[in-house]
Amino acid sequence: MAAILKPLSSPFSRYFPQTPLLFSLPRLLSSQSSTPNDVDTVYRIVSSSAHSKNLKQSLKSCGVFLTNDLIDEVLKRARFSHGNPLQALEFFNYTGNRRGFYHTSFSLDTMLYMLGRSRMFEKMWEVLVETKHKDRSVITPRTVMVVLARIAKVCSVRETVECFKKFKKLVPAFDTVCFNSLLRTLCQEKSMTDARNVYHKLKYSFEPNLQTFNILLSGWKSSEEAEGFFEEMRELGLKPDVVSYNCLIDVYSKNREMEKVFKVMEKMRDEEIWPDKITYTCVIGGLGLVGQPDKARDVLKEMKEVGCYPDVAAYNAAIRNFCIAKRLGDANGLMEEMMSNGLTPNATTYNLFFRVFFWSSDLQNSWSLYGRMMHMGCLPNTQSCMFLIRLFRKLEKVDLALQLWNDMIERGFGSYILVSDVLFDLLCDMGKLTEAETCFLQMVEKGHKPSNVSFRRIKVLMELANKHEALKNLTEKMAPFGSSIHLPESMDRSTEVPCSEALA
Repeated sequence: MAAILKPLSSPFSRYFPQTPLLFSLPRLLSSQSSTPNDVDTVYRIVSSSAHSKNLKQSLKSCGVFLTNDLIDEVLKRARFSHGNPLQALEFFNYTGNRRGFYHTSFSLDTMLYMLGRSRMFEKMWEVLVETKHKDRSVITPRTVMVVLARIAKVCSVRETVECFKKFKKLVPAFDTVCFNSLLRTLCQEKSMTDARNVYHKLKYSFEPNLQTFNILLSGWKSSEEAEGFFEEMRELGLKPDVVSYNCLIDVYSKNREMEKVFKVMEKMRDEEIWPDKITYTCVIGGLGLVGQPDKARDVLKEMKEVGCYPDVAAYNAAIRNFCIAKRLGDANGLMEEMMSNGLTPNATTYNLFFRVFFWSSDLQNSWSLYGRMMHMGCLPNTQSCMFLIRLFRKLEKVDLALQLWNDMIERGFGSYILVSDVLFDLLCDMGKLTEAETCFLQMVEKGHKPSNVSFRRIKVLMELANKHEALKNLTEKMAPFGSSIHLPESMDRSTEVPCSEALA
């Protein structure tokens, strides 16, 4: 039954322990497993339906039973392929309005993330209020962090805190765990100074715990400030745990203070707090920064000797060191070793190589690696696609760019919006208007709006080529998207662009 509620994957999940929930019989029945084919079928319906009526009719006639697991996967696909949030919301509302059906926290959080990413804050709050009336238990501290993270990107700290206070009427328990969600958001989206100030302002309304201090400790960039906060935590009678020490080691590693790193690890062992995979991954990253990739590789061996077996993140850190040193043979050797140990390289692993190949304009190895990635069943993420499409643009490889685009359309990976901007630039530069028109229509049929810049460029070239009928068709296809999305009056009207995906 616990499998029904799937939390968003995050290294911070330790701060938000999930409490098992009791489900009604209808919800239990709605958790039946779904197949990848069912997910593909439903996702195509959702992404290609222009109207609510069409969506409902298509879903009713497709013969697929809409379970919690299936809805989770469809929304997840929509999120990572940067799907149209309004189409996803239609699907979310339609499935949620069925009698006896309850969405999971995963579905709710994913839906809120997509709305927030598109700055649809009013709709985001509408979903939360409706969820509160139907099943308040699915609004979790993770939900608080998802919502606040999107708001904090474009709003002031004051407005973010005001939005946090609204959750007092929404969540089942407005407690320290929710407070920690706010602090985590401010550390990530604002600054440590902002997080610290809010902590001191609100700490008397909650009961700060060890996780509170770990969150604040994890945001420091200065070793001196981190050390001071670490001592303050001890003075308050809170004993550091492995997370606390990992935060300190991370600060030292990023500041290339490896002697302090090893002293902290000795202190941990003296206190019988054993380093974990995250500890060693920080150390591996730090050794790479000081130009010691071979010593970092030895850390992987040390991990095995003490029974703390490296995971994909640890191997990625070691591979990254060799990629930075341009020792691709050693990097590839570690990738083979990882696979021989039963670990599967993820998109981040491949991106480490794509980055090197992009900067060296190595088309052959980039394309070969892409083929290997697809063969292994690891779908590229947006960063993978951007490395590839930018390389094809630089080398004017139209055929390869179109093949990548067709794979994206068929398999549903990557950001159509980001990739299409580069693709349309390439096609227009090379005079491939027919191909540009085809890709444009494919994108619109998937429910994604091409950027205004791309549309204007294609429009000018079509006018010069006297393709008036084709231009009229594209203009009609763009009409349903309407004007650009605006923020509500109460929100900051900043147009800050979200940061690129980080290499982890």
